Amino acid sequence: MEIKDAVVIVTGSSSGISEATGRAAALSGARVVLLARRKDRIEALAREIGNDALAVACDITRPEQVEHAVQAAAQKYGRIDVLVNNAGQGLHATIEDIGIDDFKDVLDLNCVAPLVMMQAVIPHMRRQGAGSIVNVSSGATLATYPGSAAYTSSKAALNMLSSVARLELADAGIAVSIMHPFITATEFYGAVRSELESAKEQEIQTASFAHPPERVADMILELVRSGNAQADLVPKDYGGSFEG
Repeated sequence: MEIKDAVVIVTGSSSGISEATGRAAALSGARVVLLARRKDRIEALAREIGNDALAVACDITRPEQVEHAVQAAAQKYGRIDVLVNNAGQGLHATIEDIGIDDFKDVLDLNCVAPLVMMQAVIPHMRRQGAGSIVNVSSGATLATYPGSAAYTSSKAALNMLSSVARLELADAGIAVSIMHPFITATEFYGAVRSELESAKEQEIQTASFAHPPERVADMILELVRSGNAQADLVPKDYGGSFEG
């Protein structure tokens, strides 16, 4: 899909990969819809990137807010071409220590909410006969690591949702793709549920080889352009295909 003049919705746009994706899409000529809970941040980003960007405060775990945001985008631009589902949160804990309420919240944000977003935009894409959905998963789903079960299982569920959606929506001209980032220099580690100290320690240990969010954003946009099933930035030693 051509990104120039496309209407691109990006969830979690107040920071990190989503913020970088919003900037990159605008630089490519897209009309960007920025969704996040932190209204001040996305409004500032909308002013910065220009090109008639729209900022809508939205908690994607609230279906009524998702519906409002998607309708606001459709009313402003008349169409919706691309959805980038990236809002998410980590949870670091051993199997014995996973808090059930925490796990349910992470599943809701990392898996259920992206499905709600997809269901909100698919009717618009069907009417247009074309669309692109990129669900941002995690390179951690390509291998197994202690303490990662809650987070990676939520992202593994997103992987399967995405793969089935790709199969079901192909005849409608809608390409569903999966992006697997590697360790990325974002606010992710500072926002994990449970064992924050351990997560911050891991952030320090990986800082020297963490990818900048702009690298992930560029690959997300390449998935939109190509319509390929998936891409990753995960080194081969960690289960991926990246050789850079």
